[in-house]
Amino acid sequence: MDETSAVRSAGARDQSTRLTRLISDITGWLGSFPAILVSISLVTVWFVGGIFVGLGNNTYQLVINTGTTIITFLMVFIIQNTQNRDGSAVQAKLDAQSEALRRIVEKLDVADDDDLLTRLVGVEDAPADVIDHDQREVRARAGKKRTGKKQTTGSQKAS
Repeated sequence: MDETSAVRSAGARDQSTRLTRLISDITGWLGSFPAILVSISLVTVWFVGGIFVGLGNNTYQLVINTGTTIITFLMVFIIQNTQNRDGSAVQAKLDAQSEALRRIVEKLDVADDDDLLTRLVGVEDAPADVIDHDQREVRARAGKKRTGKKQTTGSQKAS
């Protein structure tokens, strides 16, 4: 990649980062207490305005319905974008923790049957039946370990 392409690529990333921050700021504000107060105020103004022009007025209804539809449409995409980014960030953190745990297990020379710690990295992209199978397998292994510990602890207390 030449220098010009690298500069363009960095510029595009900066734009994307700025846009992501803007969306994050918007969603942060929309979930705040002042935003809730503003929305309550807007509904009150809408209702009072409707009393003066007539709540059954077709033009009034058309304007209100169109406005709420547009706002709802935009909010769905903004919220979905935020949820996608949050989910990806959590998944990246979990993958990093799995890798760190794998390294600890290797250093301590603990048996990790079937490389369970690293095999599950990226499982969120698998079909639902694969995820369900892996989840049942992890729970079964965790149950065996817990049951084994309780029995050992119980026998130690008895002696």
